Amino acid sequence: MVRKPQESAGPSQRQQRVAELVRHALAEVLSRGDILDPVLNQHVITVPEVRMSPDLKLATAYVMPLGGQDERPVIEALERNKKVLRQEVARRVALKFAPDLRFRRDETFDEAARIDALLRSDKVQRDLESEPDSED
Repeated sequence: MVRKPQESAGPSQRQQRVAELVRHALAEVLSRGDILDPVLNQHVITVPEVRMSPDLKLATAYVMPLGGQDERPVIEALERNKKVLRQEVARRVALKFAPDLRFRRDETFDEAARIDALLRSDKVQRDLESEPDSED
């Protein structure tokens, strides 16, 4: 019997461990201001999540400037400086290959705000108020 890998299984433990190491390395480089770029030096950038490809050769970093200001210029600046960032990550994380870096806007805050707005909506509040008691 041949087992097929499950596509929806999610990242492996190794992927998660390496992603967390890369996330810490990126956060450290960005917080220290080692990159000489005026856009990056003007913003505090959070890196809440990094996802690694199964072969560990591609790291997708989800980033957000503090306060959500100037998202596009910050991501463009990160893309401009990805070569230096990759070198810095390689110096800090012992891997056979330094992963290529890709930067994306972190949308978890938007999703949380959307869910919060849904929960506070009149329709949900009405449903909660009219819910019959299960104790009879």
